[in-house]
Amino acid sequence: MLSLGTLTAFALVSLGMVCSPGPNMIYLISRTITQGRMAGVISLCGVMLGFVVYILATMFGLTAIFTTVPVAYEMIKWAGAAYLLHLAWKAIKPGGESVLQARTLAVEPPRKLFLMGFMTNLLNPKIAVLYVSLLPQFQDPAHGSLFVQSSILGLTQITISFLVNLLIVLTAHRVASLLGARPTWIKVQKWMMASVLTVLAARMALDRR
Repeated sequence: MLSLGTLTAFALVSLGMVCSPGPNMIYLISRTITQGRMAGVISLCGVMLGFVVYILATMFGLTAIFTTVPVAYEMIKWAGAAYLLHLAWKAIKPGGESVLQARTLAVEPPRKLFLMGFMTNLLNPKIAVLYVSLLPQFQDPAHGSLFVQSSILGLTQITISFLVNLLIVLTAHRVASLLGARPTWIKVQKWMMASVLTVLAARMALDRR
């Protein structure tokens, strides 16, 4: 079984990643502000399904594929790093939008909300890197079944992500209204977002398989 120290370390890494601005956060805030909390919760359920897909892929050998075909891992790693840098540039470029500024989204039915949340997370390079390259670093064959360890780590990450994102959905309108009305906060948040995304991109690019 995983040690408490290992599980705690992984939980802190997961918390740091879910708290950094990214596609999931942007989509959930915008959807909640545009269509209400229930729409945000439905979208969040779709996001959680995306995590489940990554867990299952990891448990059933996705890591082994990238070990066997190193070039596939390198392609995903560099594509993910480039995408995060693109998001960072969008945040600070002239006329760039803040994650706390609501986007105008079309009103969608529950089924489409769920699917959009699912696809937003499934195509999120930050999550792909978490499961493909980061999660295996917390596993140790000496501590028992890797299948069980993957399950425990995955469920830990899903629980943390669900709770944090649910809090974001429930407070999205209040937080966006409070900070969105203050130009200075908007500017600070943009640079904070760009800085976090740049650091994540650098770590991703320098990560060893």
